[in-house]
Amino acid sequence: MKKILHIFSKQNSVRGASLLLIATLTLSNVLGLFRDRFLTKNIATSELDIYYAAFRIPDLIFNILILGAISSAFIPIFSDYIANKKEKDGFKMTSSLMNLSAMIMIISAILLFALMPYLVPLVVPKFDGERLAQTIKFSRLLMLTPIFFSLSYIAGGVLNSFKRFLSYSLAPLFYNAAIIFGAAVLAPRYGLVAVIYCVIAGAILHFLIQIPTLVGLGFKYSFSFNYKDNSIKRIVRLMIPRTIGMGVNQFMLIAYTSIASSLAAGSIAAFELSNNIQTMPIVVFGTSFATAVFPTLTAKISENDKAGFAFYFDRAIRSLAFLLIPSTVLLFLLKAQVVRLILGSGKFSWDDTRITSMTLGFFALSLLAQGLIGLLARAFYALKDTRTPMWTSIVTAVLSIVIGYPLAKYGFSLSVLGNELVAVKGVPGLALAFSIASFVNAIALFVILAKKYPEIWNKEISRSFVKITIISIIMGIGTWFSMHILSFLVDMNRFMGILEQTILTLIVSGIIYFGLSYAANLPELKWSLSRKINGKH
Repeated sequence: MKKILHIFSKQNSVRGASLLLIATLTLSNVLGLFRDRFLTKNIATSELDIYYAAFRIPDLIFNILILGAISSAFIPIFSDYIANKKEKDGFKMTSSLMNLSAMIMIISAILLFALMPYLVPLVVPKFDGERLAQTIKFSRLLMLTPIFFSLSYIAGGVLNSFKRFLSYSLAPLFYNAAIIFGAAVLAPRYGLVAVIYCVIAGAILHFLIQIPTLVGLGFKYSFSFNYKDNSIKRIVRLMIPRTIGMGVNQFMLIAYTSIASSLAAGSIAAFELSNNIQTMPIVVFGTSFATAVFPTLTAKISENDKAGFAFYFDRAIRSLAFLLIPSTVLLFLLKAQVVRLILGSGKFSWDDTRITSMTLGFFALSLLAQGLIGLLARAFYALKDTRTPMWTSIVTAVLSIVIGYPLAKYGFSLSVLGNELVAVKGVPGLALAFSIASFVNAIALFVILAKKYPEIWNKEISRSFVKITIISIIMGIGTWFSMHILSFLVDMNRFMGILEQTILTLIVSGIIYFGLSYAANLPELKWSLSRKINGKH
């Protein structure tokens, strides 16, 4: 038992944390793919429109009121307590923050329970009476989840500050496992409502799994509401810009849901399902690196170690490029195979597959940008600057809506010599708009950070990006030829045939990419294979 507790309470290095988060986030996302497969197998996409629409308002409330505070304000301030050896004071502040957050979430749940009949029609204006009533019912139930997620993410913020990532990274596994149970076991008999109750159960488990490690660090809960605590005031001041930025992003998703509700039935589901798939490399690679390096960046700022801050930022951004640029190429080329393997069963039709794969292809273009946004935003948070990410989020969210509406409603096509090369309309247009806006956001954040903190900029970053892009393009050519050659050697009408084609293509692609990276002597390859990042910091 002591050995098990030691594993959970052991402090992780940046390298160790990255590997741990990559492993657990990969498993969590694999579970997420199984979750989506069971959902599409047992629930029609028209009903999944209701399921995903029901999350919009609860997610909006949680992201605005809680998640912004944790990601941008709580961890830097709690890290100051650790740096000054005042952990007990930090734990007292944490108890007050937990109590205040839970109270705010409970009050919000009660108010929104009454307001849902007026708010949900704004999210899905084109739903008919029955679908609208179901969406209102499920949205009301899902308002319970922000209460538990608020407690869970504050607990996770403490664990991150202490660089204890294991139980924090296991929390999403329990959440997804609960939904899988609902989708696979209960949905065939009880329908969509059973999945909703399992989502709530998963949110509770998300919190409970982190409690033992939290207590092991010395946390003692106290029933206090010290809203006058100076640290809580600082958290509120720091979180306001982040809250605005995240709120704008959530309103963007609500706008997308509203646009999708006016398109063909299943459009909301196609958007969410393809978004869930493309999120996997973002979470596994981008979020894991950004989450693992964030406490270290914060600590370097607290220590006024500019060289250390620049060192870890350089390694993180180049590692992200090494992982996400080839992921973009592979996901774009293998989009149809990925959708057919993950979702192509039961009630998921060929039309659903076609629309979802097109949407996924345009989402794939944003992988690098999304990964960089997560890292760059955390770099600003470490510098206790939450305003810059807020403004870039506002501008790019507005841009994505302005671009997204005409692309979804009217679309466009490109032709060469009478041959149509690209046709975009409907949900894929929303994905393309999202990708364009993501790159605008990432570029703006990097330029502003480089001006504000010149130490992060060096020519090796641009050289690294160019080399990785060239190698990824060569890999993409090999992927395309392998994919088409293998299509003649396997039965593409069967699951096993598609699986064989995809696995063999990925093997060929991996050999090309890692072989060329080794030949080019890319240091990013060595970092990904070595046990720790080379350097003095």
